Amino acid sequence: MKAFMNEDFLLHNDVAKTLYHDYAAKMPVIDYHCHVSPKEIAEDARFENITQIWLGGDHYKWRLIRANGVEEKYITGDSTDYEKFEKFAESLPRAIGNPLYHWTHLELKRYFDCDLTLSPATCKEIWDICNKKLASEQMSVRNIIKNSNVTAICTTDDPIDTLEWHKVMKDDESWDVKVLPAFRPDKALNIEKPDFLDYLKALSAASGIAINNYDDLKAALTNRIDFFDSMGCVAADHGLDYVTWADKCEEKAPKILEKVMAGGTADVCETEAFKAALLLHCGREYAKRGWAMQIHYGVYRNTNTDKFKLIGPDTGFDAISEKECSRAIIDVLNSLESEGNLPKTILYSLNPNNNPFLATAAGSFQGSEIPGKIQHGSAWWFSDTLLGMEEQMRTLASIGVIGNFIGMLTDSRSFLSYTRHEYFRRILCGIIGTWVENGEYPADMETLGKIVQDISYNNTVNYFGFDV
Repeated sequence: MKAFMNEDFLLHNDVAKTLYHDYAAKMPVIDYHCHVSPKEIAEDARFENITQIWLGGDHYKWRLIRANGVEEKYITGDSTDYEKFEKFAESLPRAIGNPLYHWTHLELKRYFDCDLTLSPATCKEIWDICNKKLASEQMSVRNIIKNSNVTAICTTDDPIDTLEWHKVMKDDESWDVKVLPAFRPDKALNIEKPDFLDYLKALSAASGIAINNYDDLKAALTNRIDFFDSMGCVAADHGLDYVTWADKCEEKAPKILEKVMAGGTADVCETEAFKAALLLHCGREYAKRGWAMQIHYGVYRNTNTDKFKLIGPDTGFDAISEKECSRAIIDVLNSLESEGNLPKTILYSLNPNNNPFLATAAGSFQGSEIPGKIQHGSAWWFSDTLLGMEEQMRTLASIGVIGNFIGMLTDSRSFLSYTRHEYFRRILCGIIGTWVENGEYPADMETLGKIVQDISYNNTVNYFGFDV
């Protein structure tokens, strides 16, 4: 029996061990899609206790605790930080097979030098160990990032954001980690939402362009894209329930916006046409600037309406969608490609059943500008499990070219999540090691080591053009 999470965790043979320890482990980290706070990085924030840095805003953990029948006051409510940590400690031991069990103990090992397993019996001891460590300067946000060997981070930012904290970091000569904004224009596309017109007012104020029609809206978004570009932005991200398409969508969009601005409501077909049209506009602008366009889709958001009204969005009440939109994705990519305006694109589906489609769709639109111009993005959210990562990488390898893969991201709100890159790299080395052991690839360690290092870091640097 193997020891729990020893140095060879998830590394099942000698090839895998060599690839991880000699090649992958030493590579730096680029977190090109996450939800951490640029303000907390700029201010070099500190945390009073482990609950604040571990459970605050982490809907992964909130879902797990809820699944154990815990009252909401101990999750997002007004109970004490220790009570919330105690409920997590009570819940985690039952989550065998859940990546949170692995992530939690990797974080305890790497950031707190703690080899204890979290349970009710160890709860108070771990609480004290972590909080003592958090009191040291080495656990400020900037030091966590530096000690995690992170060289670049892309946050997730609304077009109306002032990016003031990014500017603080850009001007800070003592800080050499790239912290760049990523453009997330979802609210500008969500014409069906009740707050859409209010958002247009805010976008108008941010851009200095009065939005009275569709051309004005496009101009305002382009203005903000220019601003983000001036701040070093290299990527945009679209979080879509599903990707939409409609024939002649760009001809229809002006009338649809006019209707809504006059007090009307966009029906489903109009909403889909409007979103497709604006996505095309954004895609063209990204291509002009050499940005990468990320598309995350396949989610039913805020499925529990009572909890949504009580707690709000992004609190752990979302589910995987089975809605079919592969034809729409192809139409969006094909339309931009036919104009010569297809940007670098990363496609993520929350539904793992879409892996073969994403790998084949990416393969249909590759270009000579850069290897892997269209990426089948890493396993995401409910799929960034041991099984989900294996399935995504095995599918990509069997249908595409895994050597050009840009690898892992945290998609996290926590500064302790960089160990997810370690988790990913161990899984990657385990997969490759198995192929070599089975005689499916030669034991050419120089070539294999380069592939592992490229997927871990180098491909990401080259794909986004990071100056690190």
